[in-house]
Amino acid sequence: MKSRAHIKSHPLHPILIPFPIAFFIGTLIAHGGGWLLDREEWFSTATWLNVAGIAGAVLAAIPGIIDYIHTVPPQSSAKKRATQHGLLNSTVLLLFILLFFYRLQEAPNHLLLLGGEIVGVALMMVAGWIGGTLVHRNQIGVDVRYANAGKWQEAYFDTDNSTIEVANSNDLRVNAMMLLHIQDKRIVLARTEDGFVAFDDRCTHKGGSLAGGSIMCGTVQCPWHGSQFSVHTGEVNAGPADNSIRTYIVEEQAGKLLLRL
Repeated sequence: MKSRAHIKSHPLHPILIPFPIAFFIGTLIAHGGGWLLDREEWFSTATWLNVAGIAGAVLAAIPGIIDYIHTVPPQSSAKKRATQHGLLNSTVLLLFILLFFYRLQEAPNHLLLLGGEIVGVALMMVAGWIGGTLVHRNQIGVDVRYANAGKWQEAYFDTDNSTIEVANSNDLRVNAMMLLHIQDKRIVLARTEDGFVAFDDRCTHKGGSLAGGSIMCGTVQCPWHGSQFSVHTGEVNAGPADNSIRTYIVEEQAGKLLLRL
């Protein structure tokens, strides 16, 4: 799924996370080195690195929260994983904020500080592992475009109507898809060799976004585990998914596409 916080399809969150990682690890190294070598100036370095890590973490969290809300598919295994990732990183940030204020005291306990820094760095590594899984396994923030897929398209509708005008017939080329947000529903509008179709965005296996997958010869494939569904009937053609997806009727009238819910 393409990130909502990006610059020319480059997601901002992965660009920013190396800064708090480096600064928090640097805090631990500088503080540990100052304590072992009895170098007072290293403690000052650790304090400034602590501040820089906090600022970097807050900055990186902003696009991370945007992607959590708008990019990670709801009701999916990735949503649970992203929640764990966010809670762990929030704990790390809170811990280093507390450590910063504690180290400002006149005579802080260096062993206590080192212990807190070690715990913080360890939690950060676990959170990073989960984040890597989100990117490389769940493809969160990855703009997976295939030949003739066209640009990523999304549209939002706030209506209770049973029939909705969702697009123009020339908005999609053959084997291209558009993600429609209709109140709390996520529906994929697609064009096949046989005409226009619509189906639920959620893969019935682990909740992956089908709009982020690929479509060809009337079959859509989930990008996560390869489940394949017929876009005409919703039936499972292949893959680990056992249950079919829901499909919807799309009508073309005077160049307009009407979706029936």
